[in-house]
Amino acid sequence: MSSPSSSPSDLEFVVATIAHTAVDNERVFGELDAVAGDGDFGYSLARGFEIVLADWDTLDRGSPSDFLKQTALVISKRVGGTSGPLWGTAFLRAAGAVRDRASFADLTGDDAVAMLRAAAEGIKARGKSDLGDKTLLDALIPMTDALDKQLHSGGGGGAELAAVAASAARSAADATTPMLARRGRQSYTGERSIGSPDPGAVAVAVMAERIAAEWGARG
Repeated sequence: MSSPSSSPSDLEFVVATIAHTAVDNERVFGELDAVAGDGDFGYSLARGFEIVLADWDTLDRGSPSDFLKQTALVISKRVGGTSGPLWGTAFLRAAGAVRDRASFADLTGDDAVAMLRAAAEGIKARGKSDLGDKTLLDALIPMTDALDKQLHSGGGGGAELAAVAASAARSAADATTPMLARRGRQSYTGERSIGSPDPGAVAVAVMAERIAAEWGARG
């Protein structure tokens, strides 16, 4: 399995960290999904992101958009269940949000917010879901809002912004615990979905936390 280059761009670092987190937490995410779902979330996500990492050195880096599009293609083809279309759409929409950026160095904090918002809108459309339905959107949207607010108030460097995003994602993921699932496999179980956090929201939080923890340790 290939690893990211020693000095990746911020975007490459984030995508690689998301991929490693999905693979490393396969069992944890699966067990969480098994509480009120079919238990395949961790497995499906890990299998797709394994391919992203295996193909890492060959992914198109002609532009940030090209890189995200190719990542989206791998995920869509290799992640099973409902997760593949949702996560693939998220990366594809993120690619569209930065299609005018010629290089990785051109990306800004505002572009990060734009990519996350585009990803959320794509998930909404593909999953026919919204904030409050107990899905990954319930962590993704509050995280994006917190990042946007920090950018336009206190600002800060990448490490500080990543920490703000991670904190918001964790709080929002925890807040899904008492919610009733209205979309996805967990919605089929009715009130059984109450009392455990949404696996997708938790995945977003765990990914954001790892990004924050490792931001300053990059080569």
